[in-house]
Amino acid sequence: MAKFFAYFFGAGSTVEFSLLTPAHLLPILAMVAVIVLIHRKADTLQSWKHEEKIRYALAFTLIICDMSYYWRLVGMPSLQPGPVENLPIGVCAWSVIFCSFMVIGKSQTLFDIVYFWLFSGTVFALLTPTVLTYTGPTRFRYYQFWLEHTLGYVSVFYMIFVHRMRPTVRSAFKSMAALVVMAVVAYQVNQMIPGANYLYMARPEAAPSVLDILPANFALRLAIMAAVISAMFALAYLPWYRKDKKSAKEQLPI
Repeated sequence: MAKFFAYFFGAGSTVEFSLLTPAHLLPILAMVAVIVLIHRKADTLQSWKHEEKIRYALAFTLIICDMSYYWRLVGMPSLQPGPVENLPIGVCAWSVIFCSFMVIGKSQTLFDIVYFWLFSGTVFALLTPTVLTYTGPTRFRYYQFWLEHTLGYVSVFYMIFVHRMRPTVRSAFKSMAALVVMAVVAYQVNQMIPGANYLYMARPEAAPSVLDILPANFALRLAIMAAVISAMFALAYLPWYRKDKKSAKEQLPI
């Protein structure tokens, strides 16, 4: 049993995960299926007397997924990098934390922040989950990663379909301001902890990813990241802009 747990919670030394394989695509398809189901049952869920139990269960699962990542690192000191290099200082980690409080309190402010964070940052984790290169479906980290990242989107779409939340232009500025605060914290921590690379501001990832195209120069790297994030924010808001424009057009007198 001890040998099994050491394997299941450990990290591999050979490539176990590849992009665009069933191990990559199935969790994303499952997420889409759940979101479609929420959309179809939105009215039923909204009027269900136990609806809040769904939100509490979702929040509980999100927090456990996030905490279990650190429990694993603390419980297995041989894993590198360790807990100090994996503090919750990043878009994915705080999106999960914010999502849990968002669904419990039905917070519009937290929705504003995580909506743009998910569709401008976390989406790349889904497309290129390079942290799983040495961790396949036979290991704990695989399931922890996919539950943590896909449930964030499930939470946001749950609030959109069931509780009729939506972002605005002001939401984008609010989300950007929160991201700037996190970037400042990440920069300071990267300077304090040798080898830290929070928000990937210090260097590209160890495993191949889309961030490899960024230059090593910090100022240029930061400028490009800011431009890309701004473009992603605009793209994330585009469906709502088009929806508002269409509604305004339909309300014009003939």
